[in-house]
Amino acid sequence: MMTCDVNHHRIKTNGIWMHVAEKGSGPAVVLLHGFPETWFAWRHQIEFLASHGYHVLAPDLRGYGDTDAPLNPSSYTWFHIVADLLGLLDHFAAQQAVVVGIDWGALAAWYLSLLRPDRVKGIVALDVPFAPRFTSIKPLDSFKQMFGDDFYICQFQEAGRAERAFARYDCLTVMKKLMLINQTDLLIAPPGMELIDYLGTPSFLPPWITEEELQVFADKYQESGFTGGFNYYRAFDLNWELLAPWQGSKITVPAKVIIGDKDMGFESGGTREYIQGNTFKNLVPNHEIVILDGHHFIQQERPQQVSHEILSFLQKLSY
Repeated sequence: MMTCDVNHHRIKTNGIWMHVAEKGSGPAVVLLHGFPETWFAWRHQIEFLASHGYHVLAPDLRGYGDTDAPLNPSSYTWFHIVADLLGLLDHFAAQQAVVVGIDWGALAAWYLSLLRPDRVKGIVALDVPFAPRFTSIKPLDSFKQMFGDDFYICQFQEAGRAERAFARYDCLTVMKKLMLINQTDLLIAPPGMELIDYLGTPSFLPPWITEEELQVFADKYQESGFTGGFNYYRAFDLNWELLAPWQGSKITVPAKVIIGDKDMGFESGGTREYIQGNTFKNLVPNHEIVILDGHHFIQQERPQQVSHEILSFLQKLSY
């Protein structure tokens, strides 16, 4: 499992080189990681879905791993990300795919579905539900008003600031701090403290991940740095401006939301109420919701459950 028996490709798409892990044959299923992950976060699902007759494609998203990482945050809009994914589908001659995403990958799946529903058979979104666009205030202004300047998204805005803070630690320690978070509240550092300093380093690992697996992620960030990942956060307001024409648009493809009950902000940030309320039902009319016992990186923490939930969705679509 450490090497994960997959085929590795480096493809040209939308003006960048993208690394893609591939396995299996059959209908296409695209797996999109979040921050601070790479394709390797899907190691369990790749094996499982390929063995059940699917052509699994797990890219490193723009800015991550072995995929190109443009330096300018303006190169990380949803139009860029969606175009990257369309090029991926075209390269593998997949007219349609079921798209599975977690964290930023979930948002990528939602926006691919919003902008090009003809290419998406259905989506499975882990952790992050589709949300309405703010109408009267930019996202960063809203975050600062609600959570203050030390909310993690706000801290990530200034070019170089988070990079310098992260650089005080080796990449394996950074992975432990970020991926093994067990707090359920939103990530807000105390005044005057950087988020990465605020986060503790666990003294022992949970049973769902090994030191060697964490090192796989760490090695890639040692090569690439974290700026590509931060640039998604730095494009928040630009995306808000560009997506104005889609204000109020609905997701028309079938969707499944999987979320851990201990995910950050699920209870304290209002996510539970939102996904069970009328606004979400109106924006995503054809959806189902599964709440699992777990934290943010649910596909790694609960691999068997998540794999079977994805498979049941595929079978329900007769895909």
